[in-house]
Amino acid sequence: MNKQGLRSDLQRALSLCKGAFFAAAGFSMVINLLTLAPTIYMLQLYDRVLSSRSLTTLTMLTLVIVVIFITQGALEWVRSQILVRVSARLETLLNERLFKIAYKRSLYSGGQQASSQPLDDLTSLRQFLTGSGLFAFFDAPWLPFYVALMFAFHPYFGWFAIISAIILLILAIVNEKVTSKVLAEANGLAVVGRALVNKNLRNAEVIESMGMLNNIHQRWLVGSNKILALQAQASSRAGLITSLSKTTRMLLQSLILGLGAYLAILQEISPGLMIAGSILLGKALSPIDMIIASWKGFIVAREQYARLNQLLTQIPADREKMTLPEPQGNISVEQAVVAPPAAKIAVIKGISFTISRGESVGIIGASGAGKSTLVRALLGIWPAANGKIRLDGADIFEWDRIELGPYIGYLPQDIELFEGTISENIARFGKVDPQKVVEASQMADVHEMILRLPEGYDTVLGASGGNLSGGQRQRIGLARALYGNPRVVVLDEPNSNLDDQGEAALANAMIRLKQQQATVIVVTHRHNILGRLDKLLILKDGTIAAYGARDEVLAHLQQQAQAAAQQQAAAQQQIAQQAAPPRPAATTFTVPI
Repeated sequence: MNKQGLRSDLQRALSLCKGAFFAAAGFSMVINLLTLAPTIYMLQLYDRVLSSRSLTTLTMLTLVIVVIFITQGALEWVRSQILVRVSARLETLLNERLFKIAYKRSLYSGGQQASSQPLDDLTSLRQFLTGSGLFAFFDAPWLPFYVALMFAFHPYFGWFAIISAIILLILAIVNEKVTSKVLAEANGLAVVGRALVNKNLRNAEVIESMGMLNNIHQRWLVGSNKILALQAQASSRAGLITSLSKTTRMLLQSLILGLGAYLAILQEISPGLMIAGSILLGKALSPIDMIIASWKGFIVAREQYARLNQLLTQIPADREKMTLPEPQGNISVEQAVVAPPAAKIAVIKGISFTISRGESVGIIGASGAGKSTLVRALLGIWPAANGKIRLDGADIFEWDRIELGPYIGYLPQDIELFEGTISENIARFGKVDPQKVVEASQMADVHEMILRLPEGYDTVLGASGGNLSGGQRQRIGLARALYGNPRVVVLDEPNSNLDDQGEAALANAMIRLKQQQATVIVVTHRHNILGRLDKLLILKDGTIAAYGARDEVLAHLQQQAQAAAQQQAAAQQQIAQQAAPPRPAATTFTVPI
């Protein structure tokens, strides 16, 4: 449980599966009882069959032991199937939550923590639950039962079993002490290393074009070598303990035969009990030996459980939100303070403004002024640390994202097209409405270009957009943003990759959006689109330098530019005057008469 005493989703999922674990434990009980059959069979052979020389007894005992072994095998198969189904149910219960967590971590970190690690951890944990190592943990609790039975054989056998168990338990504790910390460090570095490799692979073109591969590889190799060294150190230690454990167990099984022979010579036990004691000791110590052998997998599973538990506690599930009316597109920002996730310094610093339905607003400013941060806040991607950002009067975070999504159009700076057909990408991977797909494509003036592709709208794109140019990807991304006639459209540098034809298509799309009374927000550095906008918002160091009607703001900018030019000219004139050499003083001559 966490510090508040609340169970995480992982703990609740395991609780839902506890009935299956109890069933597996019940099967383990029966299996362990049936495991006594070979010992009893051996006793009967030595003490009854050999002395009576009865073939009938031998035949019946053999048939019984065959049936018992078949039954035991069937029960072990059933137990394994129970754990397989438990692991499958565990993944079914958690995979959606963990998928959303991986998505949110990437979303709130700006892509810096984009990783499938939570899903990988769940898969590995599921595999551990179906492995043979877990069976040892079900069988280990039966050690006292076997020890008690050996006491029934002879007290010396019982004490020998206790001493043997203590020796192997000490080896198991030593194995934990010498390997767990090293393996945990290695696994942590491996997680970071995989994230670094994924990031490098996403930037393969940059690495290749500038010849950075060797440098990137050397940097990765440093971490990889450290991981290898730690894993080799842990494996070497674990291998030593495992070998010592196996050798010790075999030695103890042999020594108990010597003890049994000694007691048989003294006629305190029968020869059958001598052999049975060795078999029973092996069975009693086998789970401990198996636990030591599979300890590395157990440590890895424990680390995965801890990571999943922490994630599920830190990022709670989305609460259900009441359905709100369809948005109209009225936006109000009230003293909003916005900082990127995990950042301590606010980028947007207490700004306020309103955008009415159907208005088009351009956001301009120097690099680092906070334009992208403001856009993410307006879309509800990043939360406001203070103040409110409202859509039709409701906090943007109070909207259900699934319900709100169809009414929002977004064209980011970096266009990402997903694995699938062009029509699926434009339809946002929902149910493809051909009419709406074509309408959006025509608004973005990309319909003819798509038709010229080998398979038209059914052309399959990769994650990088296939062989499409940057401008083509941007126009398909614009069609995706326009799909379904959204009420709010946010375009972040929409003309950064467009040619003249694309610029014309964007201008036409702006006209259509205006006719549909859509609220449009455009972030741009290029001024040729400003003529299509109603208002301009100028950001400077996270604050509003100017906001109002386009012509008024442009006039204000022009006045500022003229004033700045005049100040600069005056400053340059002053500097020039200070730098000029002083004129020589006038000399007066007296001319005699």
